[in-house]
Amino acid sequence: MRIDYHPAIAAELEEIRDHYESCSLGLGSDFIDEFERQILKVAAMPTRWMVVQGDIRRCLMKRFPYAILFRLIGNDWIRVTVVKHEKRHPAFGLHRR
Repeated sequence: MRIDYHPAIAAELEEIRDHYESCSLGLGSDFIDEFERQILKVAAMPTRWMVVQGDIRRCLMKRFPYAILFRLIGNDWIRVTVVKHEKRHPAFGLHRR
């Protein structure tokens, strides 16, 4: 499965990691580890996740209050479009392709 990331994802992950790292040493790394585990789950079974709008699906992280939004492109390609806090507006990031 090919995994592609929207250009804004790197900055979002860095910001979230830095925030958690400032709260507790090592927590930022824990966030990144969980994000990577969730991406592997998404890649293994992309149609398992709930459709939120059109072709955009949502995967909720277990330990952290964040959602990963992604699109399934063809049978062997996903594009991660947004990593957002669950308290953000539901429409945040839905316009990203």
